Amino acid sequence: MNSVNSESSSMTDRVAHLVKVLRDDVPDCVASGAIDMSTGMLLAVQTVDDHPPEVLDLLAAATLDLFQGRNVVTIEEIWNERRGVTGVGHFFQEILVNSQNLTHLFIRTESRDDVVVVVVCRKSVNVGMLFAQTRRVLKDTGRL
Repeated sequence: MNSVNSESSSMTDRVAHLVKVLRDDVPDCVASGAIDMSTGMLLAVQTVDDHPPEVLDLLAAATLDLFQGRNVVTIEEIWNERRGVTGVGHFFQEILVNSQNLTHLFIRTESRDDVVVVVVCRKSVNVGMLFAQTRRVLKDTGRL
């Protein structure tokens, strides 16, 4: 039995394995990572280049702002209030960001909505394949 999939494997091991599989399986991927939305900390990262730790820490903080910044939370609260619902979770599940040379896909994991994975690919990536492969990996490997 693969220790990463066993019940006794640690959360750290499962997150590291998920990030590695994302890095290996997503086309044109140059980096992948996982961020804890409850703390804003980077849980794991795999990249083809070395990056200063402060840049990686800023990526984690920016991801937290993107998904759970003050204005995002306010929007969610207003929509919930208007719809008369409580405890429906977060609205933003997937966010695609294109920079000058890269495409960044941020996805909240289904098993733990307090964990967001990020996959960074060359801008030439087929966006449909990026979504399909990332979702497949999360479905197959993403039980955290």
